[in-house]
Amino acid sequence: MLKDGKWIEDWQPVQKADDKGRFVRQVSGFRNWITPDGRPGPTGEGGFAAEPGRYRLNVALICPWASRTLIARTLKGLDKVIPVTVVNPTLTAQGWQFGGYPGAYEDPLFGARYMHELYTRADANYTGRATVPVLWDMKRDVMVNNESADILRMFDTAFEQIVPSNLRLYPDDLAADIDALIPRIYNMLNNGVYKAGFATSQEAHDEAVTDVFAMLDELEERLTGDFLFGDRLTETDIRTFVTLIRFDAAYHGLFKTNRKQIKDYPCLSAYMQRILAIPGVAGTVNMDHITRGYYSIKALNPNGIRPTGPEHIDRLLAA
Repeated sequence: MLKDGKWIEDWQPVQKADDKGRFVRQVSGFRNWITPDGRPGPTGEGGFAAEPGRYRLNVALICPWASRTLIARTLKGLDKVIPVTVVNPTLTAQGWQFGGYPGAYEDPLFGARYMHELYTRADANYTGRATVPVLWDMKRDVMVNNESADILRMFDTAFEQIVPSNLRLYPDDLAADIDALIPRIYNMLNNGVYKAGFATSQEAHDEAVTDVFAMLDELEERLTGDFLFGDRLTETDIRTFVTLIRFDAAYHGLFKTNRKQIKDYPCLSAYMQRILAIPGVAGTVNMDHITRGYYSIKALNPNGIRPTGPEHIDRLLAA
């Protein structure tokens, strides 16, 4: 991680835990918003107006947080407006690396080797982990935002005057319901699998696993329509999907969340397939990057050996 702008130690999956051994995720540090006219968003400063070709999104295809911004970018038709740089899926001693793997790009802006170089370019005294996604302003040469939840919402509305869309991922009439459900899905499932995998005590692991499957059970019961809010696709579905598609291939084994697989949930399995079938979504899922990335975490898998399946996910993606 970085401390006062200097790389001080090899990358580790757990940088912070509480006194019970629970994994504690770092809070994102860059929280500016792109808005239609450049006015300030809910956090940060203003001056980031929506313009085609001005912003670049840096992602890792292994990462569910980054992938949900990719899905929003695709569904909102922003592919030609916001270019993307995909980093190497293998987690190195210095974190995310540019290039050096099929489907990974060299840094086209500064020729950086590691993502942490963009962080110190944005803040010479930055302390913390160099995470993805990163939304970069190529006009002002600054980092706009590294919080996927913010990026998901700004992609939903900020570029409407440039790329009009009939899809609203965070519609006003469902906003309160979405805001109530999302924190529970995040804490129990999205981040819950990480709390299980990166727990440093048996108590913390058991607690997290219980939450993971409690939420999966709840979502299985909830799915009486095509999506979590009936027949309307929302950001809640994107946030849920990115965890589901990785679950059987990575979290079930590597993170020891192995009470069940997603294939054991009929409604969730069908739901995952429906979302995957939406035009553009499958292009954001790269199972080679996903398994290569997760199974490169030396603290959990010292020899770097990764599984060759599961076959049902391979068949799903092939279809």
